[in-house]
Amino acid sequence: MKASDGMFLDSVVYVTTQGTQVRVDGGQIVVHDVDGDEGDLGTFPTAKVETINVFGGVNFSTPFVAEANEHGIVLNYFTQRGKYRGSFVPERNTIAEVRRAQYALEDAVELDIAKAMIRAKIRNARTLLSRKGVTGTDVLRDLSERVGHADSKDDLRGIEGEAAERYFARLDETLVDGWTFETRSKRPPEDHINSLLSLTYVMMKNEVLTGLRSYNLDPFLGVLHADRHGRPSLALDLQEEFRPLFCDAFVTRVVNRGTFTHDDFRDDNRLQDDAFRTYLDKFDDYMEETLTHPYFGYEVTRRKAIHQQSILLRKAITGELDEYHALEVSR
Repeated sequence: MKASDGMFLDSVVYVTTQGTQVRVDGGQIVVHDVDGDEGDLGTFPTAKVETINVFGGVNFSTPFVAEANEHGIVLNYFTQRGKYRGSFVPERNTIAEVRRAQYALEDAVELDIAKAMIRAKIRNARTLLSRKGVTGTDVLRDLSERVGHADSKDDLRGIEGEAAERYFARLDETLVDGWTFETRSKRPPEDHINSLLSLTYVMMKNEVLTGLRSYNLDPFLGVLHADRHGRPSLALDLQEEFRPLFCDAFVTRVVNRGTFTHDDFRDDNRLQDDAFRTYLDKFDDYMEETLTHPYFGYEVTRRKAIHQQSILLRKAITGELDEYHALEVSR
């Protein structure tokens, strides 16, 4: 399969070519060019695939959906330009004890888990700024220490909000000449950096959703984000610790290394089609890079680290661990 048609690394497949169909043939997942004349664009071993992300005019055959359900393959749907639309989640045998523990979690335990996540987020934000040569971030250190004294979720949200404001106020200093960032904007993103941040947060949210579902946690019952119909609150909670060092670091990398220029964006600040395919290639390569996990002490890919945090979170929820160990990197 050509790089522009999709990609398979580890257990995730991306399909971006319009007019294609994902089907199954003899134990293999096949991406077939229905509208064009290129035939099969790629094949992947069914047993090794965990997630398929499709963008725009791509469809699944009915036999394949049945096969995906049987093999536990999650299907994520995006618009052609990367806006998340929904997912097909296989019917897996949920471990009842895990869900019972999650639903019965006491408020004090939820607050402790949320504190660990936000403390790590602030620490990681300071680490990213430090790695980029930004000094004078003692205010983030102080806010991280304040997390331990928060006695309610509202207090914690207030600290997190102040830390995010302070952090984003310095993010512009991490960018090369020709790129600027003034303030975080979401719907719609008001500049090219915000567009890349929003897209990367969406991609990371789906990585986290996959991790949580792999260990039978309900991604819609959070410990900090308020419950709302259709909102995967627990995924958004767990994602917090990954935002600076996984998401923001990726965006600053592709900008500072010249992967994208301002000409790669449309008038609405979204990436052009070719640039978007490049983005997916770079993002998946990035998720397969390794780091030393601060709790386990050995090298893992970023994607594996998300799964390990899901395991640690489950153990904290079920009482197998006395506390949740967030992914916190100090240097």
